[in-house]
Amino acid sequence: MNLALKDIRHGLFRFVLTCFGLGLLMTVVLAMIGIYNGLVSDALAVVKAPAADVWVVEAGTQGPFAEASAIPVNTRDAVARMPGVAEAGAITYQTVEANHAGKTLRLYVIGYETGRPGGPSEIVAGRGLGTSHFELVADRKTGLAVGDTIRLGRDRFHVVGLVEDAMNSGGDPAVFMTLSDAMTLQTTLDPAASRVQAARGTDAVKSASVAAVIARVEPGADVDLLTATVRQWKHLAALTQAEQEQLLLASVVDRARRQIGLFLGILLSVSAVVIALIIYTMTMEKLKQIATLKLIGAPDRTIIGLIVQQALILGASGWGIGLTLILLVKDDFPRRVVLEPFNALVLAGIIFVVCLVASGLGVHAALKVDPATALGS
Repeated sequence: MNLALKDIRHGLFRFVLTCFGLGLLMTVVLAMIGIYNGLVSDALAVVKAPAADVWVVEAGTQGPFAEASAIPVNTRDAVARMPGVAEAGAITYQTVEANHAGKTLRLYVIGYETGRPGGPSEIVAGRGLGTSHFELVADRKTGLAVGDTIRLGRDRFHVVGLVEDAMNSGGDPAVFMTLSDAMTLQTTLDPAASRVQAARGTDAVKSASVAAVIARVEPGADVDLLTATVRQWKHLAALTQAEQEQLLLASVVDRARRQIGLFLGILLSVSAVVIALIIYTMTMEKLKQIATLKLIGAPDRTIIGLIVQQALILGASGWGIGLTLILLVKDDFPRRVVLEPFNALVLAGIIFVVCLVASGLGVHAALKVDPATALGS
């Protein structure tokens, strides 16, 4: 006969309610872990998407993500002619807001040259951009579907394809369009602003530029040598892919990442205290029954097994409920929640250790109880 299971059946409703409450706490912990991972993943998604080896940006800036960068469009031709460069492409980034189906969408517009680096890595529905203007490939998070039409700036764009997990560090979903369309969107002024500029005798079109030129190198080419050569051009700077990723994490999302990480640490500490308190309270409530077991000659290992097994069952149940709940609701979060198997296993290990430590406190109290207390009122 397993005393732990028999005691659980005796107070089944209370035990299930305790497990569910602990499961809700584990859901919050797993959600924070997933949000932390999602923040980092979103920040790196737009950098990793072009699969570039070198980023050429404006001199004195830290790239198109950490701060503004504007370089001439023809920089791409100069970079493409450099030794070791397999292919190069110009790219632009800008954030716009647009109305669609009665909602305001905040979109991260990526303009690239079709047939060159910078486009979406994988189309999950529809097709990629053709040679014509006014076509979009959008991330599913935008809520757009293949065949939809949306107005951006002065023009209307037709959605021809969908991608997944393409967004900027702020969580804004991305849309891809041709470089020429993106530059038109970037440089054409609002009609009212155009009239003001015309009245002043100035152009109604802002100067055209791109945010960066990305390059892929040939096999065996020296990336460091290539970046050093570009840096010799006084008006340009160059970053390797690893440097761009590190810079993005260190400057753009560092504060938010550290804040979420600190909150996660506090939440784990609170969870450990709550689990320990629950297990210790459960043990203290059974002191008279434990005294009875000792009075009839039950060995200490039976009492230890009762407490430890219940603690582990409680922890495992809470972890299972929490994992199930977060998997059911994670897609409804406004920001992406990335929960990897390793995260769930680490949390399971933490809960296991906490349950063992907490049961140790209960075991210490149980072994000290006097068997004679079982005879009291």
